Amino acid sequence: MKRFFAIIILPFVIGPGAAHAQNIDCSKAATTVEENLCADKVFQAADKKLNAAYAAALASIRMRDLDGPYGAKSFEAAMRASQRAWLAYRDADCKELVPQEWSGGSGTTSAVLGCMTQKTIARTKDLKERYEDHGALVENSTDMHVKRLTRH
Repeated sequence: MKRFFAIIILPFVIGPGAAHAQNIDCSKAATTVEENLCADKVFQAADKKLNAAYAAALASIRMRDLDGPYGAKSFEAAMRASQRAWLAYRDADCKELVPQEWSGGSGTTSAVLGCMTQKTIARTKDLKERYEDHGALVENSTDMHVKRLTRH
């Protein structure tokens, strides 16, 4: 019921505000509505970067040429499951727990969006560090392993 309510009401709440948000100087946001709109803009930008990093990670995974349980197909399935679990964690922590901490006060929406933005930025960084240059990481780790073997 809560989701149904949000799906029906949210467009009416956000709709007029979205046009207003483009005219706001977020460095001078003065009202709760302006702060919320600005916080949403920051979150949307972070979410866009996360989606790009996730797509790049999937592309990197698809390039793997291993078979069996560590091949591209199972690796991609594991990545998709991991991302779904991470999204569930982020949303539960930020959308369920943070409002409890704020007791539903006027800063709640901004706090929720701030939480989601911070976690989204951290996840983006994690995906980039782990998958953006995966080939170089594998190559470097192999080189380091070979150097260790040749020293002995």
